[in-house]
Amino acid sequence: MASISDARMPLLQHLRELRKRGFRAAIVIVLASGFGWFFYNEIITQLALPVCDLKAAQSSGATQCGSLYINGVLGPLNLQIKVALLTGVILSAPLWLYQLWAFIAPGLHRKEKRNSILFIVSATPFFAMGATLGYLILPIAIKVLFGFTPNSLSNLVKFDDYLDFVLRIILLFGLAFELPVFLVTFNLIGFLRGETILRPWRIWIFSIVLFTAAFTPTADPFTMALLALPLCGFYFMAGGIATLVDKRRDKRSAQIQPGASPIEAATPIQ
Repeated sequence: MASISDARMPLLQHLRELRKRGFRAAIVIVLASGFGWFFYNEIITQLALPVCDLKAAQSSGATQCGSLYINGVLGPLNLQIKVALLTGVILSAPLWLYQLWAFIAPGLHRKEKRNSILFIVSATPFFAMGATLGYLILPIAIKVLFGFTPNSLSNLVKFDDYLDFVLRIILLFGLAFELPVFLVTFNLIGFLRGETILRPWRIWIFSIVLFTAAFTPTADPFTMALLALPLCGFYFMAGGIATLVDKRRDKRSAQIQPGASPIEAATPIQ
């Protein structure tokens, strides 16, 4: 019985730690959501700007912001709660990500901790850059999409649907900009070498163009180029960084074990 109790204790400790970290993450999200609640009107104004600033949108409906509307008795309240929570999740991301990290970190080796910290630190600005670019191209995307509205009709868009569309664009660009972070991280842990990343560069470029053509909201070349060109640049940048890391790793391994092959040096250390 003692052995069973000893085996169960680590699991119980992990569950208690998970509960503690989850509770702290929920608290910071709720507190940050208060900011979204009190500045709800200002946030809505910024979100609606891509539509409100378009003459095509202003002439497609009855209001100044064209076709945006809220439906139902509970619609305004539900929308404010949704915007507040989304704002809280975004603003408190560094804090709840830290809680997640604090839960995972004790089970990692020193090298894994260093690589994961580097991943978190570098992933945040790249995601922010992508999300910002996604927001900036919204007017272009909306103008193109609104252009398909027949002159004899009004395009009425529920704000909940519009908000989901905005979030999809921002998340798409933000996650797409994580490409170099993932490539470099895979290289640091020994999963990919720089030459493995750069050798099939034609396939990578074709895949990036295909990805942007499939997932950008509009099919115009300008919008596709705004996403494809940075991704191509980040791809080559990640390949260059990975190549430099490989050279340092191979040199260090050769000093430790003279005559070791580059392939052996790239094998992940368990």
